[in-house]
Amino acid sequence: MNILLLGSGGREHALAWAISASPLCDALFCAPGNGGIADVATCVPLDVTKHANVIAFCKAERIDFVVVGPEGPLVAGIIDDLTAAGIKAFGPTKAAAQLEGSKGFTKDFCAEFGLPTGAYKRFTSAAPAKAYVAERNQLPIVIKADGLAAGKGVVIATSRTEADAAIDACFGGAFGQAGAEVVVEEFLDGEEASFFALSDGVNVLALATAQDHKRVGFGDTGPNTGGMGAYSPAPAMTPAMIERTMAELIRPTIAGMAKRGTPFKGVLFAGLMITKDGPQLIEYNTRFGDPETQVLMLRLKSDLLTALIASVDGALKAFDLRWSDDVALTVVMAANGYPGAYQTGSVIRGLDRAAEIEGVDVFHSGTERRGADIVARGGRVLTVSATGKTVSEAQARAYQAVDAIDWPEGFCRRDIGWRALGGS
Repeated sequence: MNILLLGSGGREHALAWAISASPLCDALFCAPGNGGIADVATCVPLDVTKHANVIAFCKAERIDFVVVGPEGPLVAGIIDDLTAAGIKAFGPTKAAAQLEGSKGFTKDFCAEFGLPTGAYKRFTSAAPAKAYVAERNQLPIVIKADGLAAGKGVVIATSRTEADAAIDACFGGAFGQAGAEVVVEEFLDGEEASFFALSDGVNVLALATAQDHKRVGFGDTGPNTGGMGAYSPAPAMTPAMIERTMAELIRPTIAGMAKRGTPFKGVLFAGLMITKDGPQLIEYNTRFGDPETQVLMLRLKSDLLTALIASVDGALKAFDLRWSDDVALTVVMAANGYPGAYQTGSVIRGLDRAAEIEGVDVFHSGTERRGADIVARGGRVLTVSATGKTVSEAQARAYQAVDAIDWPEGFCRRDIGWRALGGS
């Protein structure tokens, strides 16, 4: 098969790495790709926001299957357009991708189908939102831009002043159109976990679990980011908790979307808070997570491509996947200043030394090749990943690899996996 993967981040590098290993994959293209993806796929300078150009490329290169990595094209309806053009593609339709594209949509969906999540209210202007915060008088409280904001449109406010400032930022244009509506919701206390499941519209297949580290600073402090590291499996997701999540959230969501006439095909990514009352939904994403994909792909022993095809073909009922018992852990190296303003163009050295360490793979998130150099071009730039028999072994290998990389213009958190190692 000829495969086209859309995207340019660490998630796409990990997916490309896994797809390229499939015996079904004859040729793998990635648009636009990055400096690391170029090692396993042919990178093509396609603008994925121009669906007609993507379709023309698919026809010219006789692409048999398209895998969409990031959320933007999904919310914009690229699956609908590819399908209409007769091209098989993995991911949800525009209608189904609303589960990620609008936080308000998802909260209303949870209310309609009785799914466990925090109390909330939706607002289209600042004054009523601030009044609601005052009325609830319950801190912390969560302020969310309704639309896509690259993981940055969420503030956990610990004071009225902070909540009001977050509301003003959203309505003041800090997140563009994504902040035209705001969701104010209850803060959920517990342990976060990331849960992934493939769906063919009817059947659901649970994938491995992971725990992300969203905050930029040591000990989960500072502003939210797109993710500063992750590990798999997540200790909080015991077999009993996995079954509760499937029974209370995932299966009812797939059934509810089908009942609405917008069946969900693709990967459903539930951001969970494991509370004293069980799993509660923080948010849904309708694509693989980043950096969770990196740790999932390192543990996956089965052929990823066949699973993605089965999802599109409605053939997951009798499907299963095998996972390594090893722990996988990834550390994000980001440009200094991230998630605020940062500079691009710095040269990264030592990647070969890092990759030589046992159990280590370095996935590129925001890089490009300039001659013989690998150059930083994004906020999150590398995901330095490792496997081990234990969390501590995987963590030690990952940080040994981080220390082998020569990039003074970058930084990382030094505590990825801390909760699994006895932190609280």
